[in-house]
Amino acid sequence: MTPPDAQMTVGPIAEETAQFWATCGNGQLTLRWCTACDRPHHYPRTLCPFCLGETEWRNASGYGEIYAFSIQRRVPEEFAVGYVKLDEGVMMLTRLVGAPFDEMRIGQRVQVLFVPSTDGLRVPVFQPA
Repeated sequence: MTPPDAQMTVGPIAEETAQFWATCGNGQLTLRWCTACDRPHHYPRTLCPFCLGETEWRNASGYGEIYAFSIQRRVPEEFAVGYVKLDEGVMMLTRLVGAPFDEMRIGQRVQVLFVPSTDGLRVPVFQPA
């Protein structure tokens, strides 16, 4: 089981994603939504990947379900990574924490949790809801 405080590094922040990381620091998950076709997307991009329309930031619910996952066994730590399908419909690659590996299931409901990174940012990870 990965502890919720497992340390990760984010690295350099692009201008296009700065607002995402700022809201994570405030404990809120945000997504870019297209103002033309009204579809959300992740990873944050200024232009909509579906219609190339302008986008705006909107708060996400922070809930979703595990779509796929893999257990990474690296010495000295083991951790789970996976795709979470957010209730808004987008997929997010993330760490899964807070449950023994043998209890994780595809379709399991999860919620966002923000953990500190080694470079001072708060990173969204997901735990059982």
